[in-house]
Amino acid sequence: MDRQPGLSVRLKLTLSYAGFLMLAGGLLLAAVWVFLLRGTPSSYSLPDLSNLPLVFQRGSFGPAVFGPAAVVVMAFLLVFGLAGGWVLAGRMLAPLTRITNATRMATNGSLSHRIRLPGRKDEFRELADAFDTMLAQLEAHVAEQQRFAANTSHELRTPLAISKALLDVARTDPDHDTGELVDRLHDVNNRAIDLTEALLLLSRADRRSFTREPVDLSLIAEEAAETLLPLAEKHGVTIETCGDLTRATGSHALLLQLTTNLVHNAIVHNLPGKGTVWVDTNVRPQTVVLTVENTGEQLAQELVATLAEPFQRGTERIRTDHAGVGLGLAIVKSITQAHDGTLTLAPRTAGGLRVTVKLPAAPPHAGS
Repeated sequence: MDRQPGLSVRLKLTLSYAGFLMLAGGLLLAAVWVFLLRGTPSSYSLPDLSNLPLVFQRGSFGPAVFGPAAVVVMAFLLVFGLAGGWVLAGRMLAPLTRITNATRMATNGSLSHRIRLPGRKDEFRELADAFDTMLAQLEAHVAEQQRFAANTSHELRTPLAISKALLDVARTDPDHDTGELVDRLHDVNNRAIDLTEALLLLSRADRRSFTREPVDLSLIAEEAAETLLPLAEKHGVTIETCGDLTRATGSHALLLQLTTNLVHNAIVHNLPGKGTVWVDTNVRPQTVVLTVENTGEQLAQELVATLAEPFQRGTERIRTDHAGVGLGLAIVKSITQAHDGTLTLAPRTAGGLRVTVKLPAAPPHAGS
């Protein structure tokens, strides 16, 4: 929430307590004036302190009477101060009660509740806004995990259902071609293995359970392009690599998987027989950048924004030799986040996709 600048809580408390102290002092001075100085003549001069005890011109009012009166006044100020301070502190700290209640609701599983603390910006409002932001992120994360679990169950169920159907056919039809059945079961089993391995890799990246070491993204890009060159030749796609020495810190295996996924997607989602893939690495202040672009069909921005979600595909969900498991860009996103980087997907004006991965640059003293 955008808020107008306001006084800080510390300043508000300081002004409140100072004002209350001044009020108490004023009451004390008023009491002194009423009980001691009200009847003093205008010609009254300060007495010699050596002449104590003092006796005023009017009556016999002196320290012996003022003492009990002062005790009564101070007792009143004490009670009034405690009551007033209690009220003031309660009013100042009331936002904490709302934040505490929201915390309890979140602990009980209600992530949709928001504090939405009204008023001008101060420390309490900043805390409430930060807590609302955290709740929104948690709610989105939980919803994403639930969708991921549902999609994973569906994706794993598909090869198992196909295998069961093939085995049922073989059981009811003993004369069925056994070689064809074995080949189909082999393909289905390989797909299930690929999906499981992708899920394990995704989980490993999310947990950040890997060793960080100095890596060079330009060498990783060349390695991925060389590995996928036969696939590119099969699809009639040309791979062009260029770039500077780009040193980062992270897992060589995971960053190689990231680059391989990007290049693989750029090859299989391309123009058949005349496509091109560009892989570029460059250095910027405090970051290194890996960019993978490809030719292809025109892509809508709405579609591109969903491609990094698990089990989302830019083409129809047809089963081909390169259909994938729908986790390629999701793994890229997870690995990028695990390396404290950012992933950007944008459609190219001429068709195809531009994917940019920005990672923190390695310190100058990192190993060669």
